[in-house]
Amino acid sequence: MITEAVMLQVRPGMEKKYEEVFREASPLIASMKGYKGHELQRCLEVKGKYLLLVQWEQLEDHTDGFRQSSEYGKWKELLHHFYEPFPEVEHFEQVNLEKGKPVYGS
Repeated sequence: MITEAVMLQVRPGMEKKYEEVFREASPLIASMKGYKGHELQRCLEVKGKYLLLVQWEQLEDHTDGFRQSSEYGKWKELLHHFYEPFPEVEHFEQVNLEKGKPVYGS
């Protein structure tokens, strides 16, 4: 499983509207092949800062599947104007921490 992690900074004063629109946009990403789940977290220390975590079966489900889809076009139209600066997306895989197993790889 892959976790997409995005630190989002929403334009000042637009936080409430952003959360409303994010709820509206959520079914778009949830409908995609390889989608496992997502959550949006609001920062307690910095107003307008959010953390988006999306779980995908594999990296290509996000990069080739969602990003190349018409759903992404709608997602972009609904949400991208809220961000300043535009966020950087990163992908992570879980590290195996079981004793006697390699740390990297499956």
